[in-house]
Amino acid sequence: MQQIDERAHGGQAPSRKSAVLDGEHPDEIRGALGTVRAPERGVRRTWRQRLLALLAIMGPGLIVMVGDNDAGGVSTYAQAGQNNGTSLLWTLILLIPVLIVNQEMVVRLGAVTGVGHARLIFERFGKFWGYFSVVDLFALNFLTIVTEFIGISLGAEYFGLSPYIAVPVAAVLLVMIAVTGSFERWERAMFLFIIANLLIIPLVIIVHAPISQSLHDTFVPGIKGGITSTSILLIIAIVGTTVAPWQLFFQQSNVIDKRITPRWIPYERADTVIGAFVVVLGAGAIMIAAAGAFEGTPLAGQFVDAGGVARGIARYASSTGGALFAIVLIDASIIGASAVTLATSYAFGDVFGLRHSLHRSWREAKPFYASYAGLVFVAAGIVLIPSAPLGLITTAVQALAGILLPSASLFLLLLCNDPAVLGPWVNRPWLNALASLILGVLLVLSLILVTTTIFPSINVGLLFIALTALLVAGLAALAFFVRSGSESAAPIDRSERDTWRMPPIALLTRPPASRARTVALTALFSYLAIAVLLLLVKAVQLATGH
Repeated sequence: MQQIDERAHGGQAPSRKSAVLDGEHPDEIRGALGTVRAPERGVRRTWRQRLLALLAIMGPGLIVMVGDNDAGGVSTYAQAGQNNGTSLLWTLILLIPVLIVNQEMVVRLGAVTGVGHARLIFERFGKFWGYFSVVDLFALNFLTIVTEFIGISLGAEYFGLSPYIAVPVAAVLLVMIAVTGSFERWERAMFLFIIANLLIIPLVIIVHAPISQSLHDTFVPGIKGGITSTSILLIIAIVGTTVAPWQLFFQQSNVIDKRITPRWIPYERADTVIGAFVVVLGAGAIMIAAAGAFEGTPLAGQFVDAGGVARGIARYASSTGGALFAIVLIDASIIGASAVTLATSYAFGDVFGLRHSLHRSWREAKPFYASYAGLVFVAAGIVLIPSAPLGLITTAVQALAGILLPSASLFLLLLCNDPAVLGPWVNRPWLNALASLILGVLLVLSLILVTTTIFPSINVGLLFIALTALLVAGLAALAFFVRSGSESAAPIDRSERDTWRMPPIALLTRPPASRARTVALTALFSYLAIAVLLLLVKAVQLATGH
């Protein structure tokens, strides 16, 4: 293992004036590929030292991104390839800036504050929004973990393994990886699964994927079969499975757990950017492989589930290809289950003020690890229940993600404009403009997904046009309020950012209700009220059989 002395980078010791709950290894960054030792001053930097530091710090960004190519992701990208060929590859390119902007903001929040996302929402927005965020997160994450075990079950069935064997084994493996009491060992295990995910590359070669057509469709937007309600919903599904609320909670807490401080934010940004490109390349490879395997076959346009994709590849392309796809599905499900479960346990410990660090042993952090193990075993148990409504669970995950994602992104944007929280690290105006645009687009897509879940026969094209018009009007109004409110704002001193840390959060006063903040939260409350009402209507319909 490489060991890096932080003095080689001109670093300074992290301030003790912070809100970090766990003090284990406070002056070290222990990663799978190296360790950054206690900081000192004075030695000039070299490219070799920078590279070694990046390797030691790399992890949270790469894992959170690859973890998003989970069972739901593999299924959605394979569906796009089987039903629409490579024509939707361009959507993945558009997601790169979305992923980078959102996750870069949580990198700063984690490194500067030392406080998890859930706890920041509680302290800065009050108990109502805090409990809303946490309860929704727990519900959505639990259902997502269930879908990960569905993916494991489908992949295992391809090899003739009973789910009653494969699912419990996977559950035990997930718990064993997490409870070692060593952050480095957990991260190394995740890196091994990430490497296994690279099996998608030989799969693309085996199925003789259309490389030239794929390159064209990556940079030239188009939709095979034209713009239809089905294609629009598939695009929304691609966005929804690539940008998930749990990512915000996971990476912020994982950055804290790894002891990354403001001095190392540029390196963690690089980790996040690398992860964004890796996840998009992986998603594109799955889409290309499915397109190549099913083009010109009776199964083209007939997607059922990820297990059917593996069997179809084996039948029409290569039995080796089918096995590789099944392995990738299982591997992606394990990475996703680990990350999503850990995000939930991090939030649990953060809200209740419990030790929640992978640096701690089971004996030192029993509630943290017990919550992790409980989520894993209960989710695995649900998948093994005969006649369990697994299809309904998958639909519920999509609907809940549609509701939670815009609200999570809004809280993220507001927190990154809170001077008491981020001080000199608050968002710059150009970043606020870009993040607001991304938030607006996510809100439109979210509303379309939720509305079509409730009313499947609605005209998606007209709905998209109407919501886009509302988005433009809303962004214009928000820009007016922000501009009028910023005239009296004090200038921000961005000097000495490397050593600035948020004071203990209990000493901070809650921020005043500015016009922009009031408008944003009011709009969010209205959106949530409408979405919840629609879902209640759907629940009644399902319960009564109408």
